[in-house]
Amino acid sequence: MSTANFPSLSQNPPNEADVVAIDQLRDLYGKIRVELAKVIIGQDKVIEQLLTCVFARGHALLMGVPGLAKTLLIHSVADMMSLSFSRIQFTPDLMPSDITGTEILQETETAGRRAFEFVKGPIFANIVLADEINRTPPKTQAALLQAMQEQVVNSGKHRFVLEKPFFVLATQNPIEQEGTYPLPEAQLDRFMFLINVGYPSAAEELQIAKTTTGGVAATLSKLIGAEEILKFQDIVRRVPVPDHVYEYAVKLVRKCRPGGAEAPDWIKKYVMWGPGPRAVQYLVLGAKARAVLYGSYLTRLEDMLAVAEPVLQHRILVNFHAESEGIDSAEIVRRVIKETES
Repeated sequence: MSTANFPSLSQNPPNEADVVAIDQLRDLYGKIRVELAKVIIGQDKVIEQLLTCVFARGHALLMGVPGLAKTLLIHSVADMMSLSFSRIQFTPDLMPSDITGTEILQETETAGRRAFEFVKGPIFANIVLADEINRTPPKTQAALLQAMQEQVVNSGKHRFVLEKPFFVLATQNPIEQEGTYPLPEAQLDRFMFLINVGYPSAAEELQIAKTTTGGVAATLSKLIGAEEILKFQDIVRRVPVPDHVYEYAVKLVRKCRPGGAEAPDWIKKYVMWGPGPRAVQYLVLGAKARAVLYGSYLTRLEDMLAVAEPVLQHRILVNFHAESEGIDSAEIVRRVIKETES
């Protein structure tokens, strides 16, 4: 392979083995889309962002009203990937031990003796669906988010390493706010993507009505296993990135910080807090993963533009001026992208 096709690279171009693996993942991505179409109608962008997050080794927060097949989508992805799956329904009375597990007193093999034994909670799965994460108090949220960050669970003197691959896919209901505990900005920052799940189109909704009200349930094929996922995640990390794409990521993030010299005046007017350095890391990783899913051997600017909104929108806190004018963080990101491209 000629290095002339990889201008301004600070890394080596992919070797032949990685090229073959990238081609395999591109083909696999197409097969996954075909399989998911058996149970999920539409939501193409949501599926792309979710799989990008999975192969970039990140966690995702899905935002959408009830009934948009968020749980079905996540469960279907776990099924096709032969991964263990657990769902945690977050409620105001949920305790940290309900997530991580607890020690219970058990009879031992020695007669008349008892000992504490740790019983693992639902966090011990490859894919964990944290349903309505904002309905539980911060103490319980923190238990989940700590496991997300460190991928370990501590119980007394014991330390349990979570099995890889490990993904937390959390959902929030954007409508009901009464009795909820919004995630602090520092906790939101641990999610790689915020994925907005919208309503289907009229044609898609008609197809949903026709295909989901019959008596035949679709069966999904097993397409990939845990070891292959880990291999592809490593390949994503090795995908080269041109210097101008790195520079674009830094420029984009720095423009979103109201206290920075690079920020335009309207950012200082509407934004209270901007994204930190983790946003740059996730922009690059997300762009790498998307490039591989599309069969590209290097990261392109179009890949970064595709992941910019899900990476940045939950890392920008708008102020009262923006809220009063109906401007949300997603609109801020789109405007910054438009100005940065021009």
